Amino acid sequence: MKVLVINCGSSTIKYKVFQVQDGSTLKELASGLLERIGSDKSTLTHRRDGETYKFELEAKDHREGLESILKILTSKEHGVIEDPSEVFAVGHRVVHGGDSVFQPTVITEDLLNVIRRWSDMAPLHNPANLAGIEAAISLLPGAHQVAVFDTAFHQTMPAEAYLYAIPYEYYERYRIRRYGFHGTSHRYVAYKAAEVLNRDISELKMVTCHLGAGCSITAVCGGKSIDTSMGFTPLEGLVMATRSGDIDPSLIFFLVRKEGLNVEEVENLLNRKSGLLGLSGVSGDVRDIWREVEKGNQRAELAMRVFAYRVKKYIGAYAAAMGGLDAIVFTAGIGENDWRTRELICEGLEYLGVRLDKRLNRMTSKEPRIISSDDSKVKVLVIPTDEELAIALETLNLLLRKR
Repeated sequence: MKVLVINCGSSTIKYKVFQVQDGSTLKELASGLLERIGSDKSTLTHRRDGETYKFELEAKDHREGLESILKILTSKEHGVIEDPSEVFAVGHRVVHGGDSVFQPTVITEDLLNVIRRWSDMAPLHNPANLAGIEAAISLLPGAHQVAVFDTAFHQTMPAEAYLYAIPYEYYERYRIRRYGFHGTSHRYVAYKAAEVLNRDISELKMVTCHLGAGCSITAVCGGKSIDTSMGFTPLEGLVMATRSGDIDPSLIFFLVRKEGLNVEEVENLLNRKSGLLGLSGVSGDVRDIWREVEKGNQRAELAMRVFAYRVKKYIGAYAAAMGGLDAIVFTAGIGENDWRTRELICEGLEYLGVRLDKRLNRMTSKEPRIISSDDSKVKVLVIPTDEELAIALETLNLLLRKR
């Protein structure tokens, strides 16, 4: 019995296949990424047994893309599935479920309509997620189909955390509120951190820091999200690779008047030309920026200081919101791999009881680990995220409960 996880972007399909063992545990069998869907030459990178294989093919849409992936997964040379009927369930990552969905959900026509309804809020993601779901239903009709939403984990936020101070009628009319994203990742690393600390998650107050191209921070109190930095859209909150994060809304009006920009141009500026890229003038990738710092580039150094300051400010705010702090968790590309950024963020948090062990922080490992000193009141951890495994586990657990 196998579980397939697919994560569809506008021109990509990321996938993993897991074998169900002992009824409820999962072993990864294969993974891969199909890129450039819709072009004449799509590329498929497939990994199995520590080996990587690359294929060129043509996939004009997500259905053809998933068809190609299933051919590889069932092939004698590269596959891990003898027959598609072995796929017990397909877990789908869906970005936006609004305030309609609180947990992983079996896909029905009603749920598809929910995903369609919230596509305006996630135009780059939900339509692609839908395309992947429809392809999977068509190509794997015998498998259970489950949607796992990025927004679901944050539906435990109280109203004082998710409401904006604009006329209440807009919340009632358009459901304008904070939704938060990266929820699957935040939940996964929070529960994994509790395991590493050998503590019951219901007793812990944690700040989880998902730092990658997109960045968000969540206050996890007793295993529940009570606040998160991304808002109505993924633009709010931290400085990101190319997104501005928090700004004074009046800047938009100022730019419209002074630069003659229209709505689409301002939206593009804030989402694709700002953040680390806009500050540094070099790149949105911290690896490039740190290389410039080493060359003495002062704007690059300033960009990293602004980035770290914003993270630090949110950590302090969420410690206050929870009335204490037991752990800080770093995850995703920057959070897992960039010791310099972690060190910069933790500097100045000693008043909270944070004591970073610089030797442990600079060590490289793919395993979950504590990087704070033994006498640190607040534990600091690096937990590699695995959203596909989290989706597979949530999919399997949901279906086992329904049996």
